[in-house]
Amino acid sequence: MSSAWREQWIEAVSKIRSDLGYENSAQQLRDLQKTGLLKLTDLHEDPAKFFEAHRLLARHAPQLGPGFWIRFTVHYNLFAGSVLAVGLPEQIKQLETIQKEGLLGCFGLTEKLAGVNSGGVVHTVADWDDKTQEFVLVSPDVGAHKNWISQGLVGDLAVVVADLRISGKRYGPHAFLMELRRNGQPVPNVELGDMGRKTVGNDLDNAWIAFHGARIPHSALLRRYADVQPGNGGTYISKAKGFTNMAMIGQRLFTGRVAVAWAALTFTRKLYDMTRGYSDNKACWAPKGTSSLTSVPQLNNLYTQADATLKKLEDYVGACERELSACLTKDEVPPIALQEAIACAKIAASETSIDLCFRLKQDVGSYALMGDTGFEQMDFLQACKFAEGDSRILMQKLARDRVKHSEAVGSSQEQALTADLQAALKQGGKAWDTNFEKVYDLAWQVVARNMEKLAPGSTVRVPCGLSKL
Repeated sequence: MSSAWREQWIEAVSKIRSDLGYENSAQQLRDLQKTGLLKLTDLHEDPAKFFEAHRLLARHAPQLGPGFWIRFTVHYNLFAGSVLAVGLPEQIKQLETIQKEGLLGCFGLTEKLAGVNSGGVVHTVADWDDKTQEFVLVSPDVGAHKNWISQGLVGDLAVVVADLRISGKRYGPHAFLMELRRNGQPVPNVELGDMGRKTVGNDLDNAWIAFHGARIPHSALLRRYADVQPGNGGTYISKAKGFTNMAMIGQRLFTGRVAVAWAALTFTRKLYDMTRGYSDNKACWAPKGTSSLTSVPQLNNLYTQADATLKKLEDYVGACERELSACLTKDEVPPIALQEAIACAKIAASETSIDLCFRLKQDVGSYALMGDTGFEQMDFLQACKFAEGDSRILMQKLARDRVKHSEAVGSSQEQALTADLQAALKQGGKAWDTNFEKVYDLAWQVVARNMEKLAPGSTVRVPCGLSKL
């Protein structure tokens, strides 16, 4: 990644606007990708450039809000990244044409009653029709409608995750690269709807999608690890050794969590910088003349504490990125320990950013109420909180994984919480829910342990949003 590229990218994204309808916002991404500055294959070929592009774009989030950044990462990470993860070489080759023509894609995983919380279980069905050698996509009910699909109203293409069925037998979630829109209109038997107006990011379209017997060709199945052999009703062929097809589709969650962690930290850095620029020059009454708002003790101390905390988190997320990038370039699945560390990075970065920005808002007076200060875009961090796995859901998983093991791992507090929950679970019933505070306390202990292991000295205090009520 050269300094020349970096300057070109900075210049290109400096022109992005958020005061546009979602169709014009999408056109900005079409134009940006056609420059070729960031290739749709850079996630594997140059992951450092991929993550830096996300960081540099996130610098504009206090002015732009979350809309364009989400649009960008959905296209480059979730859509193109899924093709890279589970597509054949000839399917990956299609990304060149997609980029050259400025086509946009979306990622259809989450449903009204399924998503990250369900463990990737989906209810959209892809039935194999051996006679026509097509897959037939069906949403059995409203709960199976794809939900909150960013770029779904303007996307030309989609990677859709559906339960593959052959002669009535289920083979689990698989990814399909399909045409979503043709000549500006949805393809036959695909219904699209708008999720509605949001608090921020209304330059981004969020859609619900329903399938009513939409037919897609055999070539739509991303077939690196699984295929259907036509004839005699169709035969399922698994090429996955020691892992599920859904696990490979889920690879994008790891890159997405690192990108989201960086976005949260970058937003927070920028908001603090903008506010410091104001407070340094804001005159306040003092017993002897005037002083700056920055000199108010609690605000001055907050600036110091926030800088130190952000530095710790940047060190940790950077360590996660370096280890993940090594896996990406080798086309390897991240080891379990790194997967856990990345989940911890996403939790710590997004929740601490929410904490720090909320505290800043409380101490700069009426400035935080003004437009164009960045505070009006703080729901960018709310999007970071639930993107690629809500913080609470990830913490539940960290705690559940920890109580499955009795090894003397972590601090004495972590070991004590683990023992308490193991004992409580023997009682059955709703023991897990009853002890929810201990669950989240244990999860934070796991976060702290991972941070200290990967980047010694990077541990931070429990964010206010995760502390006890």
